[in-house]
Amino acid sequence: MSRTALIACHTCDTLVRKLPLGGNTQARCPRCNELLYRAGGSPLDRVCAYTVAALITFVIAQGFPILEMNVNGMHVQTTLLGAVQAMWNQGMGIVATMVFCATLLFPFTEMAALLYVMLPLRAGRIPRGFGTVLRAIGLVRPWGMIEVFMLGILVTIVKMVSLAQVVPEAALFAFAALTLMLTVVVMFDPRALWDLADELRGANRAGDDPARTTTAAREGMASCQVCGLVQTLADGRHAVPAHCARCGSTLRLRFPNSLARTWAFLLAAMILYIPANLLPMMRTSSIVGSQSDTIMSGVVYFWVSGDWPLAVVVFVASILVPMLKLGVLLILVITAQRRSSWRPMQRTTLYRVVEHIGRWSMLDIFVVTLTVVLVQFRSLAVITAGPGALAFGSVVILTMLASLQFDPRLIWDPVETSGKHHE
Repeated sequence: MSRTALIACHTCDTLVRKLPLGGNTQARCPRCNELLYRAGGSPLDRVCAYTVAALITFVIAQGFPILEMNVNGMHVQTTLLGAVQAMWNQGMGIVATMVFCATLLFPFTEMAALLYVMLPLRAGRIPRGFGTVLRAIGLVRPWGMIEVFMLGILVTIVKMVSLAQVVPEAALFAFAALTLMLTVVVMFDPRALWDLADELRGANRAGDDPARTTTAAREGMASCQVCGLVQTLADGRHAVPAHCARCGSTLRLRFPNSLARTWAFLLAAMILYIPANLLPMMRTSSIVGSQSDTIMSGVVYFWVSGDWPLAVVVFVASILVPMLKLGVLLILVITAQRRSSWRPMQRTTLYRVVEHIGRWSMLDIFVVTLTVVLVQFRSLAVITAGPGALAFGSVVILTMLASLQFDPRLIWDPVETSGKHHE
């Protein structure tokens, strides 16, 4: 049997055989219910078409203004790059770098890299640097936040409409279309491209299928975190780091120093969470005086203005989600360090939740970035970014790093493998 027919669940390490699926079905892990793969995946031609369209739309979105504000005959408009530059000019270089990477560099890198590998594969050949490019896609994908930025634009419009006339420009509609296209592109698992490359090479890696439900580590195997290939380690369970036979990545049974690294990022985020909520995110200077706004005061502003749905969105994304993520990560690292077998299914669900919602906390950073560049009306009103923006942006990045460093398989290692769900 081909070794590529074995899959190790990346959440609990359970070994399963990859079987063909029909219709619009999915294959899930029998142990932790993690999604393993979908029926047939997305056709390569369709993913290529969406990626090309998304890349063209991305260029349009960067080349035109997003919004224009009109106050007493004065007009201010901005592009995304102009907003990043404005933050940089105000001495908020770290925040500007966060926004640039999340909305420009990483999304562009993913789209360009996908096209670099998919177009040659459609033509029946493997491009040079195939493995390196796919590894780059895996690294940048969690950090692209176009959909969060799009929500930030909508929040900014609602916030600014009471201060001035807000005119949507071409880039706003381009970002809306780009969000929908990238939703389809992100659903495509780049690891499926490794199987296509193996077919072109005519590769056939023989191996025995486990006779019972077990884990890769228990069988002396490791699943490559880059290409997903399951393979036997030379020295079995206690093997020294080896390299994947398909992509050359380092093979490890578990992420090295996973708990120590998670603790480091988590503690740093917990420390910065306090100034992130106490220090001002923005400072407004106008003819009537100066005002500093924290995250909570922004929520209060929307609430008293009658925009309570928006107040709820900002409160959830900027206050509730970071608190939830810090609390859940704290539970996960403590229980994993104690090798607790307490409710592994529920802890795995919590891990999945924080893995997917953490990025939405960047909403406030994007709103601040757009507001700062749009409200520049000389003597009437000027808004600048406050130190709270730097602290809050750091909290978001640190919590995302903490969740990426945490190895969810540590949740299941103390649990006896039985092939059943654990309540």
